[in-house]
Amino acid sequence: MKEIICRMFDDRTEITMEYRLSTPFTKEDIKDLKAGDKVYLSGTIYTARDAAHKRMQESLDNGDPLPFDVNGNVIYYMGPSPARPGHPIGSAGPTTAGRMDKYTPKLLDLGLLGMLGKGKRSPEVHYAIIRNGAVYFAAIGGAGALLSKCIKNSEILAYEDLGTEAIRKLTVEDLPCIVAIDPEGNDIYN
Repeated sequence: MKEIICRMFDDRTEITMEYRLSTPFTKEDIKDLKAGDKVYLSGTIYTARDAAHKRMQESLDNGDPLPFDVNGNVIYYMGPSPARPGHPIGSAGPTTAGRMDKYTPKLLDLGLLGMLGKGKRSPEVHYAIIRNGAVYFAAIGGAGALLSKCIKNSEILAYEDLGTEAIRKLTVEDLPCIVAIDPEGNDIYN
């Protein structure tokens, strides 16, 4: 579900929008997002970094199922620090997305619709985003302690032996991010 929060104008021309977006979502939910729009994500998202992506690729290569259904979901490129007592997670800032680029086009082709990280993406990922009507969100690096306040629950789903790189299922509420690459391929990094 998508809710428009705010429209920003410059000389009567709409330049950015602010949305609340619930996961999982559909292509219809994200088709109007534009690079530079602010989004507050709520719902379930999944964490996965380099080692977890490698294992997911191995599963796919062996014909095995993935640890979660990627269809319509968001992967947050993040490995949290240990949780403090009474908190579901420690610092939860984004990691550089480019390290997952060799695995990402396949996941997008399988139905993944959102990724959250920081930094530029490869041309292959860029084309896969356009081909699949997906979106790449950016979060602010160095703000992991603040971002962790938006995480209401965290549970390890798979690859616990990877420690911070294990796949986690997160419940988030109003996690702030910016549309870095929209479904049409507009890119804030270019």
